Amino acid sequence: MPSRILALNPGSTSTKLALFEDDKMTWESNIVHPTHELARFRRISEQFPVRLTAIESELGASPAKGTRFSAIAARGGLLRPVDAGTYRVTASMVQDLQEAKRGEHASNLGAIIAFELASKWDVPAYIVDPVSVDEFCPVARVTGLPDLERKSFLHALNVRAVARLACRDLGVAFDDANLVVVHLGSGTSVCPIRKGRIIDVNNANEEGPFSTERTGSLPAGDLVRLCFSGKYTREQLIKRITSEGGMYAHLGTKDVREMLARVDRGDDRARLVFEAMIYQTGKEIGAMATVLCGDVDAVIISGGASYSSRVTDALKAMVSYIAPVLIYPGGDEMASLAEGVLRVLRGEESPKEY
Repeated sequence: MPSRILALNPGSTSTKLALFEDDKMTWESNIVHPTHELARFRRISEQFPVRLTAIESELGASPAKGTRFSAIAARGGLLRPVDAGTYRVTASMVQDLQEAKRGEHASNLGAIIAFELASKWDVPAYIVDPVSVDEFCPVARVTGLPDLERKSFLHALNVRAVARLACRDLGVAFDDANLVVVHLGSGTSVCPIRKGRIIDVNNANEEGPFSTERTGSLPAGDLVRLCFSGKYTREQLIKRITSEGGMYAHLGTKDVREMLARVDRGDDRARLVFEAMIYQTGKEIGAMATVLCGDVDAVIISGGASYSSRVTDALKAMVSYIAPVLIYPGGDEMASLAEGVLRVLRGEESPKEY
């Protein structure tokens, strides 16, 4: 009898659903929530009734109707720092996400909705590798200012999923491997993984290389002066750094394909921005390789921008001296969620408690 897992992934304006029988996806859907419908809610958690109704309606009209699920796999939200792994959704987890103690984000709804559905259906609900995964070694937290501490914030779900794929292809155990994993998405995460643990990472919201929409690290003094210039409010500047910076700030697009098309048309500004993104990303890969003392089994590149061979070839040219470079384009979050729960259902991994 196969394990039937419902994967649930809330985004800012949509909710993705997928049904898996063991590791095979048999049905998927993307519910789009009208902007005006969500705009009336002040807090993300207040969207819960609307999203739940839409999900139940979608399931009721789908081939998944009447399915007896084995478990629910939901995207993890902004929780307190935790080790990587698959976590049982609990009332305390749901309370933290409802209160948004560590920030408002659509992913906070994943465990909240899963907890309600699991209660109705009498099945377990889990989250897998939330963005708050924190396995830093102590030295990685220290900054030059005691008031501030480096934090772990990354694309943990996809990073660990592609790391497992790479270990399978390399014929090595995940818990024995040393890897540098790069996720090229709206933000860029560059992680050294030592023996299965993510021991450092640039905070994908505010450190490291700039990406399609995030600024990455900035000159500290100039940033402080900009904060007090009167040009931006606090909220405007945070938005500029986290969603209106990077490639978008330079070129007015968040689409790597558009940037490369401009390069091909002879746009010197686009070429400089492209080369700078590659330069900064390659430099960060090199820095994280030193965290592993150069003992690196592979450099792994994933995320949306890794579909472009021009992006990956340019990075290979910079970093292939470190270790073999493996490419796993995109990032299948739904499959990664289901696989994390399937490992628990098969007894290959024990569920963790929040």
